[in-house]
Amino acid sequence: MTDLREISFQATDMDALPEAEGRIAVLIPEDGTLSPGARRLNRLTKGAVARALDSEAWSKKKTGEMLSLGFPAGLAADGVDLVRLSRRPSVEEARKAGAAIAKAAGTKGVILLAESTKNAHEIALGLALRSYSFTTYKSEKNGALAPAVVHVSKPDEAEAAFASCRAVAEAVVFTRDLVNEPANVLSTTEFADRLVALERVGLEVEVIDEDEMERLGMGALLAVARGSETPAKLVVMKWMKGGDEPPLALVGKGVVFDTGGISIKPGAGMESMTMDMGGAGTVAGTMMALAGRGAKANVIGLVGLVENMPDGRAYRPGDVLTSMKGDTIEVINTDAEGRLVLADVLWYAQETYKPAGIVDLATLTGACIIALGNDNAAYYATDEAFGQAFGKAAKAEGEGAWQMPLGKSYADLMKSDIADVKNAGGRAAGSITAAEFLHRFVKDGIPWIHIDIAGVAHVPSEQTLSPKGATGWGVMALNRFVRDRYET
Repeated sequence: MTDLREISFQATDMDALPEAEGRIAVLIPEDGTLSPGARRLNRLTKGAVARALDSEAWSKKKTGEMLSLGFPAGLAADGVDLVRLSRRPSVEEARKAGAAIAKAAGTKGVILLAESTKNAHEIALGLALRSYSFTTYKSEKNGALAPAVVHVSKPDEAEAAFASCRAVAEAVVFTRDLVNEPANVLSTTEFADRLVALERVGLEVEVIDEDEMERLGMGALLAVARGSETPAKLVVMKWMKGGDEPPLALVGKGVVFDTGGISIKPGAGMESMTMDMGGAGTVAGTMMALAGRGAKANVIGLVGLVENMPDGRAYRPGDVLTSMKGDTIEVINTDAEGRLVLADVLWYAQETYKPAGIVDLATLTGACIIALGNDNAAYYATDEAFGQAFGKAAKAEGEGAWQMPLGKSYADLMKSDIADVKNAGGRAAGSITAAEFLHRFVKDGIPWIHIDIAGVAHVPSEQTLSPKGATGWGVMALNRFVRDRYET
């Protein structure tokens, strides 16, 4: 696993500034008032800070942005970063500032003069998340991340506030690593092994193999796996610290590589299908976050792990499958495989654990990307309060999510002439019809949210808190969702 940057908090120490190496960041409020730390830096640099703040370049900076001074006289540091941020920043503003500091620092050490600024722990979270870089397979490494030290007026309070942030950041990094891994490394077996290793943080983990899935009647999930040499796995992660309350179930699609099967995808861009297990990665990261911060809630994470390959045993368009529920499914397109995996895992979750609610996540449809791009996941909810609670959590964490409709007219597009339902309904409303397919496998009365993360799990360009590639989207939103709605 990629190491998280080490971040600590200490009482503001002006005497440490002249010899500090790496970079020194200082927060400057909108009115330009210099804090004690900024005044000390200004004296050490013979007025360079004040001159920079009088410049046109500084006047154009927005909240969370910075102006950097390179190799300033009077300091050992490589640079001083002046960050525009109010004394009481919002969570989003604080994280943006931390991310800017991390991007400027690269792998070098950071001294951050936060002093009496509120939400210093959120600045540190942004710094930790944006410091991430996936370099496992590069011959020339960037080098280890040097520590960051945040100077604050009340270090014990800041450290206590950051403890849960650190657990969440580690979980986001875990998810990013999973999603970034190539499929020749992250097979279904390797994926399952990494989830079993989460027992170290206190999760109870069970791996269900193909023989047991066959006995349970998971004909939809197993059909997807038939064309691959790597066996299907169903991994169940339990965190039961909420007393006698029924659990929340988190269900993730874990297609470790998706060729499209017999309905094979075009070659261009197929290499990105290593990320088709993003839903399972987010579920795993969320479970790690809950355990890491000791959440007082009952949550069960279930991920179906398969590979969709086109060999002689692979399932075909025109096949009719029988799901664990008993519904028959006409296969129209073998590239609509994720919903088949989820159908059986959803039914297993309900039959086995009688959950209070279900959230499933999947990199399910290209139609979702056409609709919302890379800024928002699409989500669907059968219960208004349940859906609103998730939407509120996602917004609070700055993870874009947009609620989409469900309805009988969309479900009707999935009717089959020869089976109970077909697995693809054509181009129109593709993300919605996929959701309606899954809706069929959710029992009446159980609050359910489906989240299509095709556009947000792995992105083509850097974002505020993440570089290009895997984002770990959803770990923070689901962690907050559990905290706000389920913790006792």
